[in-house]
Amino acid sequence: MSRTEYYDDPAAPEPNSMVVAASAVVTDDDGRILLQRRRDNDLWALPGGGMELGESLPGAAVREVREETGLDVEITGLVGTYTDPRHLIEYRDGEVRRQFNICFRARVTGGELALSDESTDLRWIAPGDLDALPMHHTQRLRLRHYLEHRPTPYLG
Repeated sequence: MSRTEYYDDPAAPEPNSMVVAASAVVTDDDGRILLQRRRDNDLWALPGGGMELGESLPGAAVREVREETGLDVEITGLVGTYTDPRHLIEYRDGEVRRQFNICFRARVTGGELALSDESTDLRWIAPGDLDALPMHHTQRLRLRHYLEHRPTPYLG
């Protein structure tokens, strides 16, 4: 695997980069959530990735969803901010990333579901089926906050 995630692990390597990232909880009319199975760690996750220079965070989420799933989306709200310094991501190329993620709510406006080179599977998952999927707990936290229908975004 080319990606290893650490959480509150004293054996984790020291970070050498910081990345601002955006992700999205994309839902369909039946309330199912779109997830991708990541090629780099074989875990299920929300579509998302790093923000590029010259784009906004909502724009990054829209672009990442399109790149990773083939779907066009509209941002409809904010799930929360995820900035826990205990979460590190190590890549095979030597990057050890501290990543700040802003997670949005989104709905599909067009496009066709299509795999990218970053994933091995895409699925619409009913909320009751989420626990059965292998997933990093930081992804589960975002999904839990989304499913709690919080009146205000999570700030953490």
